[in-house]
Amino acid sequence: MIPAAGRGTRLGLDTPKIMLELADGITVWHQLNRRLRPWVEHVHVVVSPAGEAPFRDLAADEIRCGAVSVSVQDEPRGMGDAIFGACWHWATYDAIVVVWGDQANLSPKTMREIVCVHRQATSAGQPGLTIPLVPMPDPYVEYELTSAKLLRVWMSREGDECRPGGLSDVGVFCLSTNGLVSIWKRYLLDADVGATTGEVNFLPFLPVLSRVPGWRVTVVPVVDPDQARGINTESDLEFARQAFRDA
Repeated sequence: MIPAAGRGTRLGLDTPKIMLELADGITVWHQLNRRLRPWVEHVHVVVSPAGEAPFRDLAADEIRCGAVSVSVQDEPRGMGDAIFGACWHWATYDAIVVVWGDQANLSPKTMREIVCVHRQATSAGQPGLTIPLVPMPDPYVEYELTSAKLLRVWMSREGDECRPGGLSDVGVFCLSTNGLVSIWKRYLLDADVGATTGEVNFLPFLPVLSRVPGWRVTVVPVVDPDQARGINTESDLEFARQAFRDA
């Protein structure tokens, strides 16, 4: 599942970030698809109304053969709405891998590890959440954990103060699907909206899964903080392009 309904407005562009070129003819979409395909049965992408036709053109071959499907988030209501608004595409699978649509720096190793670790952690049928986390000098998002629980996710975009050296995600999450939609619906009954975005954010939902009896939270350690770098600025885009050239 790739939520990609946002637009590159902070980049001064009118192009969905998943369609940005890293090299001639190679977009962020091609990079993410290469990372995902060895480890998932199907890829579903959520786009904006304006982004639907261009993305369908870009991924026409994969859509035609049934490897990729597409749905539309009609209004920008946040990542949680994008993910669960498309739940009919993933609810029949045992697990869902969520990858933000601008994570061009995600490594094949991290992708492999999150899937393998999640399979092992849930092999006895116990539902779970698996998250790769990396220490960041100045985290945009910070995860507060004990040895066994995810307590809270702090988000600077919503006015939270993240601590230097705190653990941040790299834009990829693996979740069991058993009961997941029901837990999300209960969460929405009392969920706070973000102070800045006005959205019901997805990340604060993750500690709720940690508190649900039977759910196990597993952290996959990541060493390279560059993997957490999405594409939000011109320098981020140039970094991703240079990393692609150097790979």
